[in-house]
Amino acid sequence: MSSKILESASVATPALPSTAPAIEMIDLCKTFGTLRAVDHLTLTIQRGEIFGLLGPNGSGKTTTLDMLSGLSNPTSGEVRVMGYDIRRDAQSVRQLLGAVPQETALYEELSAWANMNFHANLFAVAHKKERITTMLELVQLLDRKDSPVRTFSGGMKRRLALARALLHDPQLIYLDEPTLGVDVQSRRAIWDYIRSLRDQGKTVLLTTNYLEEAQALCERMAIIDHGKLVVAVDTPAHLKQIYGGGVVELATVSPITAVEALRSLPGVKEVKQEGARLTITTEENHNVVPQIINLVSQESTLSDITVREPTLDEIFLRLTGMALRD
Repeated sequence: MSSKILESASVATPALPSTAPAIEMIDLCKTFGTLRAVDHLTLTIQRGEIFGLLGPNGSGKTTTLDMLSGLSNPTSGEVRVMGYDIRRDAQSVRQLLGAVPQETALYEELSAWANMNFHANLFAVAHKKERITTMLELVQLLDRKDSPVRTFSGGMKRRLALARALLHDPQLIYLDEPTLGVDVQSRRAIWDYIRSLRDQGKTVLLTTNYLEEAQALCERMAIIDHGKLVVAVDTPAHLKQIYGGGVVELATVSPITAVEALRSLPGVKEVKQEGARLTITTEENHNVVPQIINLVSQESTLSDITVREPTLDEIFLRLTGMALRD
């Protein structure tokens, strides 16, 4: 990753309160008529971390980001960004903030350079020609600087939106579904950019419904649904440990009938049967696998056995009772 990621920026930003967290949300609520999109959400995000806000579409993630950005006023509750109250100090917050929304909001008929130049003027970026060149080089779009954005692929637009968000050297970056609709190669490149931000001491708030993305990037995360915390803030690894246990996947030559007997074994949380395949969730640190294998093999020949950790998708399903909604 290029060491140029945050060089050449000399944007005048307000002095930061020295000890305040990056983001504080206290009893944050947002209603639209009878719909409560965010419901008494309380979270603290520390400086210098990549924090994941996970949940299905419609869970309140984007509405939360809109309030943190000053684009939408909370119905009730408090929001502080880098120590600034978002209601009283919205301008100071905007100088500290870079954002990549779900919709990239680029000017499609303008070139990549013109899009960056417009943003640089808005934020009074010093040495803007050098800074724009550096950022376009970083996202590997310098050779397309004069091309209209409408000719770009989805991944290229995402990379340009990220470069634009970083142009004024923000202290805090909001990324709303940053890899939505991009190919695998572009996704990996964007992940590298996000990790480099942490290495530069920036704070990143990432919303996603890709559990793989959260696990790859986030030091801590919170899962929300219907605007409420489903589970308290934790690390992906600890979430797996606390809520996951182990997963035993078995394939048999023919379906077995001893499903209830499996469910009654000490240490077994859940048993799912699909034809001749079984997926059994076990409690953490409970070695019930030998008993499972013994019981299943009494009825049918085992053709395959896999013991693994649960995925974050499976944990989300257990916590919310539903799969991630598209």
